[in-house]
Amino acid sequence: MTEYRRICIPGASWFFTVNLAERKGNQLLIDKIDLLREAFEYTKQRHPFRMDAVVVLPDHLHCIWTLPPHDSDFPKRWNMLKGDFSRNIEKNERISSSRNSRRERGIWQR
Repeated sequence: MTEYRRICIPGASWFFTVNLAERKGNQLLIDKIDLLREAFEYTKQRHPFRMDAVVVLPDHLHCIWTLPPHDSDFPKRWNMLKGDFSRNIEKNERISSSRNSRRERGIWQR
């Protein structure tokens, strides 16, 4: 896995690209856009941020976020957003091996 080094500046704006685990022929993000929208709202209610821009494509998305003045913890927000979205997908959707092993151990239960 690629490791990025980012300067953590509280209140900064950040650009992100997030890909699905399986991209080829996968339209999950547009097919489940309502679940994605709910996951964004779920996350923003618990850990506020301003979404300056978002582009949702079938297999990946781009975002620009601005965090609150004394906060630089964007990883917490992505973990929460991705987790909420993933937990709400039907069981017959393809999932990554790491998510599957967590589900088997009961980590994904709310």
